[in-house]
Amino acid sequence: MNKPLVAILSGAGISTDSGIPDYRGPNGLWRKDPEAEKLVTYGYYMNDPDIRRRSWQMRRKNRALTAEPNAAHRAVAELERSGVPVRVITQNVDGLHQLAGMPARKVLELHGNVRSVVCTRCKARGSMEDALARVEAGEEDPPCRDCGGILKSATVMFGERLGPEVLGEAVAISRACQIFIAVGTSLQVQPAAGLAGIAADHGARLIIVNAEPTPYDDLADEVIREPIGTALPALLRRISTGSDA
Repeated sequence: MNKPLVAILSGAGISTDSGIPDYRGPNGLWRKDPEAEKLVTYGYYMNDPDIRRRSWQMRRKNRALTAEPNAAHRAVAELERSGVPVRVITQNVDGLHQLAGMPARKVLELHGNVRSVVCTRCKARGSMEDALARVEAGEEDPPCRDCGGILKSATVMFGERLGPEVLGEAVAISRACQIFIAVGTSLQVQPAAGLAGIAADHGARLIIVNAEPTPYDDLADEVIREPIGTALPALLRRISTGSDA
């Protein structure tokens, strides 16, 4: 018997148990400090040197760079190792799915990865670790070593579009899967949120694991409000044993 293809769309909520705050939850970063959103908004970042300096200081304190995978990340990797076809589509930039053991080729990072930097002019890439070492050494806004252009985290900022190839692959996975799990995401930010609707429209069983209501709850076959760290492993065990059919 063929096992179902499981697509997992993960948002910030899957990483909160690793010490990384989410954005729009009750204790989310944007609710606590609305001004912080400017630090990751492309227009502000490119046009205001002070925003860039503050952004580099924020990156120095970014918990995503030192965080470890939690039980939810490990459960996803265990499902893949059990022989169930799994594809992860993540809105997160922390790389924790891969650190938990998911093969990198099976993780689609919609918004990039915080562990790298990219030049906005020549597109040269480098490591975030090296860039932060320059900040520590006194460069408040380190330019690209190749062309002198503005460096930014290799992530999709507010005001930037998702890469069409990445989005196309995410849509293809959503159309092909038999089970689509949206976990730890508010499903408010398009186009990523729309993947849940695409999956449901193509016959997938839609399961939403999130503490707060989402715009797609009415489409879901199952909505789980319990804490992700215990609820997701339990759900994935059901799927791996075939008891979720």
